[in-house]
Amino acid sequence: MKALLDRLGIPGLVDVHTHFMPQNVLDKVWAYFDAVGPLTGLEWPITYREEEDRRLALLRRFGAVAFTAMLYPHKPGMAAWLNSWAADFAARTPDCLHTATFFPEPGVDGYVRDALAAGARVFKVHLQVGGFDPADTLLDAVWGTLADSGTPVVVHCGSGPTPGAFTGPGPMGRVLARHPRLRVIVAHMGMPEYGEFLDLAQRYEGVRLDTTMAFTDFSERLAPFPERELKRLVELGDRILLGSDFPNIPYPYVHQLHALERLGLGDDWLRAVMYENGAALFHVKR
Repeated sequence: MKALLDRLGIPGLVDVHTHFMPQNVLDKVWAYFDAVGPLTGLEWPITYREEEDRRLALLRRFGAVAFTAMLYPHKPGMAAWLNSWAADFAARTPDCLHTATFFPEPGVDGYVRDALAAGARVFKVHLQVGGFDPADTLLDAVWGTLADSGTPVVVHCGSGPTPGAFTGPGPMGRVLARHPRLRVIVAHMGMPEYGEFLDLAQRYEGVRLDTTMAFTDFSERLAPFPERELKRLVELGDRILLGSDFPNIPYPYVHQLHALERLGLGDDWLRAVMYENGAALFHVKR
C-alpha cells in the first residue's frame, strides 16, 4: 500500500464511501449481507466485521486520511437520530468527513438545515434501501438547499445489486433536471447502469461517480464494467472519486485499489481518483 502511495506522490487516500453507524444499525446491515447470497448468486462475507475502534485503525493503516460515515434510514423517523449520532462520531473522529442523511418525511428540510449548521459536509441517501423516489415533492426544498450550499450528496441510485422501484438513471435524472447545480456523487459508478450515469456526469457539471466496488473481481462477475466506457473514465477523470464500501466488502480493502490500478489508465488518473479529486471537493489539506 505504502509503495503505491509513494509512487503516486500522494499523502494518502480520500475515501468518500465508507460506513460507520450505530452498532445496532450496522448489525442489521451485516445481517442483510449475510443473507444476500440468494439475491446475487454470490455469498457476501463481511471482511472487516470488527469493533469500531479496530475498523478505524484498519482504515487509517490502509492509508485513508479522510473518509465518510455513510448511513441511511429505511423508514420515517430515523434520519434525525442518525444525524445526531453522526455528528457525535465526527466530533470524536477528526479525519471523518461529517456525514448526514435524510428521508422524504414532514420536517425533512428543517433537520437537513440543522445538520448543515452543525457542520455536515456530505450527505448519503440510498434509494434502494429507502425505497423512495428522489423526486418526491417532500424533498424538493432539500435538494435546493443542498444545491445552494454546494454540499455533495452520495446517492445509491444504480440498480445493483438488485433493482429497486426508484433505481436507475431516470429518477435521479429528474432531480438533476430540476436542480442542475446539485453536487451528486453516484455510488458504485451507477452499477450496473454505468453508461447512463456517465451520460448524466457529462450532462451536469456537478455529477461525480465513486468507484465503490466497481472493477473488483466480485463486481465484475455480477455486473462487468463495459470496456467501451474506459475512454469516458479518462475524459471524466476529474470527477471520479475513490469509494470502497469499507467495512462491508467481501474482499480485502487493497483489492479495490489494485482493481483501479489494473485498469491501466495511468498514474495521473490514479492520483486524481485516489486523492486529488476528493481532496479538492472536500478541501482536505495534508
